[in-house]
Amino acid sequence: MTIKIKKFGDILTSRPAGREAALVTLAYESQIKNAATVTLDFEGVKVLTPSWLGEFLNTLVENKIKNIQYQNTSNPTVSSSIEILSA
Repeated sequence: MTIKIKKFGDILTSRPAGREAALVTLAYESQIKNAATVTLDFEGVKVLTPSWLGEFLNTLVENKIKNIQYQNTSNPTVSSSIEILSA
């Protein structure tokens, strides 16, 4: 299953907004809980902070979503946020 992160905006900066985006995803994407892999597609995202992404990921993990992959991560803010959270 692929989640297009751009649908939450092209500038994603705050921790509360990241949590809200994850909760919306869990509520409206019913297939997410049964998906073997969840792919986050960052195409079109201009700015992403580690706090937004961290809260988004933590909320998914709290809801038993474990196998998360990334797509279209060439934007420096996206790649650095992923790198910071992976460390």
